[in-house]
Amino acid sequence: MAWITMSSQQKDTCLVTGGSGYFGYRLACSLHAEGATVILFDVTPVCGELPAGMAFLQGDIREYAQVARAVSGVDCVFHVASYGMSGREQLDRRLIEEVNVRGTENVLRACVENGVRKLVYTSTFNVVFGGQVIENGDESLPYLPLRLHPDHYSRTKSLAEMAVMRADGTALEGGGGGGGGGVLRTCALRPAGIYGPGERRHLPRVVGYVESGVFRFVYGDPGSRVEFVHVDNLVSAHKLAAEALTPGREPSAAGQAYFISDGRPVNNFEFFRPLVEGLGYRFPTRRLPLSLVYYLAFLTEMPLLTRTEVYKTGVTHYFSVAKAKAELRYEPREYDLDEVVQWFVSRGHGRRSGTGPGLRRLLLNALLVCGFVALVLSYLPGVGGGSAAAGAARPNGS
Repeated sequence: MAWITMSSQQKDTCLVTGGSGYFGYRLACSLHAEGATVILFDVTPVCGELPAGMAFLQGDIREYAQVARAVSGVDCVFHVASYGMSGREQLDRRLIEEVNVRGTENVLRACVENGVRKLVYTSTFNVVFGGQVIENGDESLPYLPLRLHPDHYSRTKSLAEMAVMRADGTALEGGGGGGGGGVLRTCALRPAGIYGPGERRHLPRVVGYVESGVFRFVYGDPGSRVEFVHVDNLVSAHKLAAEALTPGREPSAAGQAYFISDGRPVNNFEFFRPLVEGLGYRFPTRRLPLSLVYYLAFLTEMPLLTRTEVYKTGVTHYFSVAKAKAELRYEPREYDLDEVVQWFVSRGHGRRSGTGPGLRRLLLNALLVCGFVALVLSYLPGVGGGSAAAGAARPNGS
């Protein structure tokens, strides 16, 4: 491929792993717009044309030689790539391990051997959460013991974050390109479930379930709360984290982890209400107890609806962004789902007069509830949100 030469007026040369995914691409475009030289690294090409001056390098994060070639000449790596967040991906434990753990080890090794000074890792809330109630938790919370993680994605993301934290301060071979004290500086961001116009992993499935009549019930305590993060708030946090890894910057983000969200805890079903109603559908009024959904999961134990996963949507867990505000100068903007609604409407979605879902048999309704619960589970960080969710390089595509 043709590599781009950075002019003296431009900022860092940045590599975004998982750059073809929703979040990775959004981050890359924002960096590019601010004058950085940006390289996208992913197994899947970007849909459509790249902005002029942005480069794409196709490669597999599991292959060290390909990773090393990608980071050559780079100042900062944004390591977004991951696998196994939701859907059928959750079933392939071997591939999850190879991408999330070995892939991260490859990125860290390549950074050290190629003199990369800064690495920002996209982690997940679930490195500390495993079904227990957490209200306004902060970064002093310990890692959840690995044996207690209810899914392999969360476990491997935790292992990867630990590796990133240990790598902070590692001496760079050759002293490090472009100065910077000759050491690698790292930090980790732990996002909530990501949303925004054009998000293509979860929101289209939500709309599909609504339009087909699957969304007929809600469940659990209406007072339970979780968190989400708008894609542009998460982009802002990543750029601020990279700045806070710059040598001489105080306070420094080096060796630190940060929870990132919109800072507005909300019931997970109520979060989707503006989307459902904005597309012209009635929001469900029937509510199932969490114990019943748990029992359904116990009876079926489907790959997308396990007993432990039920608690990830029904149990309150949200986290403070105070540390990110104080140390990264992170100030999340307020967003709603209006832009998401308009994005779907502009593509022909929304209820049409004279149409609507037919009646469902009671048994079918129960099964459909399980399906929608699985969808919500996949949207939340560590099961599907976020985190890491967040636009990732995947061996079988984004």
